[in-house]
Amino acid sequence: MPGRPVRLPAPTGDPASRAVAEGLDALRAEVELPVVYPDAALAEAEVAAERGPQGAHAPGDRTDRTDVAFVTVDPEGSTDLDQAVHVERRGTGWRVRYAIADVAAFVAPGGALDAETHRRGMTCYSPDGRVPLHPAVLSEGAASLLADQVRPAVLWTMDLDAHGEPQDVHVERALVRSRAQLSYAQVQQRLDDGTADDLLRGLADVGALRQERERERGGASLDVPEQEVVQEDGAFRLRFRATLPVEGWNAQVSLLTGMVAARLMLDAGVGVVRTLPPADPRDVARLRRTAAALDIDWPADLPYADLLARLDSHRGPHAAFLREATTLFRGAGYRAFGVPDAPVPTGDDAEHAAIRAPYAHVTAPLRRLVDRYGTEVCLAAVAGRQVPDWVGEALPDLPATMTRTGRRVAAFDRGALDLVEAVVLAPHAGEHFTGVVVDADAPKDGRVRGALQLREPAVVAPVTASGDLPLGQRLEVRLDEVSVPHRRVTFVAV
Repeated sequence: MPGRPVRLPAPTGDPASRAVAEGLDALRAEVELPVVYPDAALAEAEVAAERGPQGAHAPGDRTDRTDVAFVTVDPEGSTDLDQAVHVERRGTGWRVRYAIADVAAFVAPGGALDAETHRRGMTCYSPDGRVPLHPAVLSEGAASLLADQVRPAVLWTMDLDAHGEPQDVHVERALVRSRAQLSYAQVQQRLDDGTADDLLRGLADVGALRQERERERGGASLDVPEQEVVQEDGAFRLRFRATLPVEGWNAQVSLLTGMVAARLMLDAGVGVVRTLPPADPRDVARLRRTAAALDIDWPADLPYADLLARLDSHRGPHAAFLREATTLFRGAGYRAFGVPDAPVPTGDDAEHAAIRAPYAHVTAPLRRLVDRYGTEVCLAAVAGRQVPDWVGEALPDLPATMTRTGRRVAAFDRGALDLVEAVVLAPHAGEHFTGVVVDADAPKDGRVRGALQLREPAVVAPVTASGDLPLGQRLEVRLDEVSVPHRRVTFVAV
């Protein structure tokens, strides 16, 4: 799920804090993040929020499921709550109910709010806050699945067998009410100390089953740890917040729903799926060098997915490796089909290489535009009707919209991390470090440029040399340049 690339401590007014704040403001302007919501879009959102839980723009009856004891499980302090879950035993298998915020109930197709969400594409999380896809009156209010509030939702009911494989699926519009807003830490504590109820124990059991099925498919999920900045003795330091087992189990419910959604769309012959080509061998080789730099044993015959199962994000080098492993996801995109000049994909063309199955985004509509459209296709498929006109008209352009807005958010994420790393390293200009060369370009103008993985702090930074940059070998370097305003850090070989 979307999240902050790095988390900062509360601002203190010291020079380093001011430099980060000013740098983030400059970065938002540089990548043209649409920070301010237009008045017309805000007005539409406020009117929609006042209409109440039945919604105004999603015709049809809603089933009352407020009797189901849903809970939300999210990072501490979250307010934009897309999903609520309920898990119970059903014979030898399981029934998983997954309620997803029904954003279509609040966004009128073709209106000012709709246009603004297409301009934004997705929520952008920053070290100092977020730039939301939808106004807060919806994303943190009327549309969010907040505890003890009746909310419109799209309810996925998935019956699983004893192995965690889906046997029957139903999708409907409903009214739901979450009983509790739980954090990952709270759920993990209850599971660990034996005070968890049947729902939470079921979530853990189903999540673990789905992880087993994932490994059997050859799929791989990345539990990417959040990077935190802490202040110690007046200086900034980087560290990783370890992920908890429940985060992986909870993510498996979302992955399951996305896989089921993709299958519904492909069978219906219309929709939009998330795609990812197989990893480039050069990226895999680079990641192997990163593993060596961090003293992580990766035997030549061990598949990447099996390596991930051995890693522990509580350990700093493992956490750093997991963050760098996201480079294998280059080339991810979206594919619309069932529209002019877009046939239904089959085989590898329909598959997400990391998941090793077809997959679609439908579980985070408050934070990602494409989910609203994928959800409508699935509702239509289950009901045996045509997709709404507003969905069919938007599908052809959705992949380009998500690619454009995704690149903007990715540029901000990378820039924010570069900025924080520059602030952390600024006091160490001129000092010597040891790292491992993980990438190198061909010589140019008598210099070789590449990338260096440091173990402490666990960052990847540019390095230059007048001679060779031996891939995979340890190298002593000097921190030659640090520019916080330019978010630039450069090492030179010594």
